Amino acid sequence: MKIVGLTGGIGSGKSKALTFFKNKGIPCYQADLAGHKVLNENPEVKAKVQAYFGSEIYTSKGLDRKALGKQVFNNQEVLQFLNGIVHPAVRLDFQNFIEEQQAPFIVSEVAILFENGGEKRYDKIILLTAPEALRIERVMARDGVSETEVRQRMQNQWTDAQKIPLADYVIDNTDWTTTENELERVYKELLQ
Repeated sequence: MKIVGLTGGIGSGKSKALTFFKNKGIPCYQADLAGHKVLNENPEVKAKVQAYFGSEIYTSKGLDRKALGKQVFNNQEVLQFLNGIVHPAVRLDFQNFIEEQQAPFIVSEVAILFENGGEKRYDKIILLTAPEALRIERVMARDGVSETEVRQRMQNQWTDAQKIPLADYVIDNTDWTTTENELERVYKELLQ
């Protein structure tokens, strides 16, 4: 079974592309969702996060992601600390997910795949790209955040130019019809 990484900068359309593969019956894993789950449900992770950020970082509804984001996105050291707690737990969760699957390939959506040296864990990597202005517009509309907040998040991700040489498939997601055709081509190739 091939392990396929699906990545791209914030607002590049990873989730929509992942839905394409889900609709084809391909098992799909979302690292961001797994990270949220780990932060809210893994007792070890929660204890470490509370010890570092304070117990008020969790509310009765779970992790206060906005409060955490304000501390993390402006501070590389804090972000690295958080990633050092969350990423190993997500990798373990992903390993368990892989072991449960029976398919020709699986797709894992990972926002910061290359930034963490994760490319070694995948047989193939699909990179979605889109013009920066379009990505910013998409995220502002999706998350209800300012352009400044989107740009702060982008600072923690590599540029497309850095990622392109490392990807097996590069798909420009400016127009969904074209993107879908490219995803269909990649899907057929991965089935072989």
